[in-house]
Order: sequence, then C-alpha cells, then structure tokens
Amino acid sequence: MRITKLIPIVVGTPWRNLTIVELHTDEGLRGVGEVRMVNHTDALLGYLDHAARTHVVGSDPFAIESLVQRMRHSDYDRAGAIVMSGVAAVEIACWDLVGKALGQPIYRLLGGEVRQEVKAYANGWYTVERTPEEFHAAAQRAVALGYRALKLDPFGSVGINTGDYEIAEALLLVEAVRDAIGLDAELFIEMHGRFSPTTATLISRELERYKPAWIEEPIPPENVGALAKVAGHSRIPIATGERIHSRHEFRELLERQLVDVIQPDITMMGGLRETSKLASWADVYYVSVAPHNVGGPISTAAALHFGVATPNFRILEHFNDFDEPFVHELAPGGPQVRDGFFALPEGPGLGIDLDVDLAAEHPRRAIHFNLFAPGWHRRRPPAGESRAVPAS
Repeated sequence: MRITKLIPIVVGTPWRNLTIVELHTDEGLRGVGEVRMVNHTDALLGYLDHAARTHVVGSDPFAIESLVQRMRHSDYDRAGAIVMSGVAAVEIACWDLVGKALGQPIYRLLGGEVRQEVKAYANGWYTVERTPEEFHAAAQRAVALGYRALKLDPFGSVGINTGDYEIAEALLLVEAVRDAIGLDAELFIEMHGRFSPTTATLISRELERYKPAWIEEPIPPENVGALAKVAGHSRIPIATGERIHSRHEFRELLERQLVDVIQPDITMMGGLRETSKLASWADVYYVSVAPHNVGGPISTAAALHFGVATPNFRILEHFNDFDEPFVHELAPGGPQVRDGFFALPEGPGLGIDLDVDLAAEHPRRAIHFNLFAPGWHRRRPPAGESRAVPAS
C-alpha cells in the first residue's frame, strides 16, 4: 500500500482553526489526522505542501517511523512547532490507515488497553463574565454534563507584572468554582506561563486552600531553572509541557524531577509514537502524562487511543462539549464524554470518519487568538474579526 495524495482541510471555529490531513492510498483507504493551529495556519499549510511532495506521497503508511524520521531530520534545521505539528497530523493519519487495513483499533497496535475508560476534564466551559457568580453557575453547568474534573485560567489578561488586586480577583473566581463543584471533583489551575517564579510561588501558596490537583505552566516554558524555583516551594503538583515539541526537550524537566505531570500535545510533538516514547521515559521518574488536547474530534480520538494504552496516563482534556455543535459532528463516531469518562474506542483505526461536506461548510477563519488580550476566555473574537478566509 502506498500513499497517493495528501489533502489538507482547514475547518474554522470561533477561536481556532483545525487543520485536518487526509491521506489517500492506492488501495482506496483514507486516513485522517488533525492539529489545531491557532495563529499560524499559513505556515503549517506551507510545510504540509512541501512534505507531501518531498516525503509523504509514495510512502508506505505502515513504515511510520521511517516517514517521521525523514520529515523531522532530512531538512537539517531543528523541527519546531510547525514541523512537528505537520509530522503529527501525517503520523496520526498513518496510524488510522494501518488500523483500517488490519481491522484493528489503534490502541491495540500501541500495546492494547490498560484501562476500559478514560477520565476527562472539562475546559473552555467558562466563557462568561469574570464574576464569581457567573463562574459558579458555569461550573455547575459543566458538572451537570457529568464532568468530575474542571480546569480554568482565572487570571484574565495579566502577565509577569501582576498586582495584588488581580491575584485577589482571580482567587475569588477559584473559590466560586470550588464551591460549585465540591471537594470530590478535581480542579486544575491553568497559568499559561504568565508569571515570574516569585509570583507563581505566591499564588501557589494562596491556592492551597482550594486543593487544586495541579497548577499548570506557572512560568514561561523556556527557563527550566526558573521552574525549579517554583517546584522547590510549591506544595501543589506542577504540570507543564504543552509548548514543548520533542521528547528531548523534556529531558531536564524529568532528570531534575521538577514536574509531577507532563502535558505533551500529541498533535504538536510528532504524533502518537513520539508521545508514547516520552510517556515510557516519564514513567521511570514516576511522572504521569495528561496530554494537552485543544483540538477537535480527530485529535481527541488520537489522544483517547493513547490514553487507553498508556500505563502512566492521568486524564484527558476536552473542549468540544463547550464549542459549536458542528465540531462534534465533523467526525461521526467521535469520542463523547459520558458521566465524566470516555468509553473504549470502537472500530478500526481511530474509529471515526470525516464528514467532508460538513467541513467544507465551515472554512478557515481569519482570527488571532491572544491569551493576554482582555476577554480572551470568552473564546469569541471581537465583532467583525472572525471571518472566512477566501479560497486561494
């Protein structure tokens, strides 16, 4: 079997573009992969065009490792977010093809299930006014959907130079959410790399009373030494890793034992096999894995297969219950959360299909998503800023 065609399809949502890769083969099979690309879709499409001509078309989809190595290393320059996202979308689509050809779900090809269901946590549920009352009500709505774990970034648009007032305001939001979900539900606090080590440590101490399961990315990801300052003083577990794009870049975090949970984004660090290698390495240090997952149903399906087959898997992020309904409908058979858990995937490959016609009805949007802009948590651009991009 050989890959004959790579077709990129960009689906627009209010705050993110989902870039889907379709791989066609000479045996009539079609595999799909996906990566969310917030602000750099043009760059990703440019790389995929190059990769299709140079590496992908003509390849055997069963030879996944060989294809990935060519895509990563034959261009000589270090592979960053764009290249590793392109690699991941193609790699996931290859796994989908292999599973379909063999009549097996991907998790069976990754070693088989080590659990029968995967716990989910809700994100993107707090698209409301930044008041304790509104956050309390929104959290209750998420719990009513069956979620027993929620994550939020309560810090608005603040950055390194955060004042006492902004911290106090954020703590009131956290207090409201904890009150809404009770002590038996997990609460994760996202920081999006906003703070200095001193500020992150101060906030960590203030958060202890709300018993969060982790604080996430308390400082920017570039400075491991600065993270060590936070890890040395925080009594709350630390999670990080969504902006790291190779397992090699996790080395110092693991060897210095600075994190409790790593959060690789499967769709932005080369795909399932690269992430599985990282998970095995992390297990040596008793570190669990909770993949960053802000994509649509295809990337969620890939992360679900990973979670089913990975012993030190922790929990899976999920946005799509709080997005426009068509996002779920893009992939018939896609993952659904029931009573706070995803069920074991069914069907060969990813176990889903792509509704190409529905995807075409929701073209790429001209958006710029800025986590440091006022009101970013609404995940809706200002009026007039979200529009379809004309086809070239």
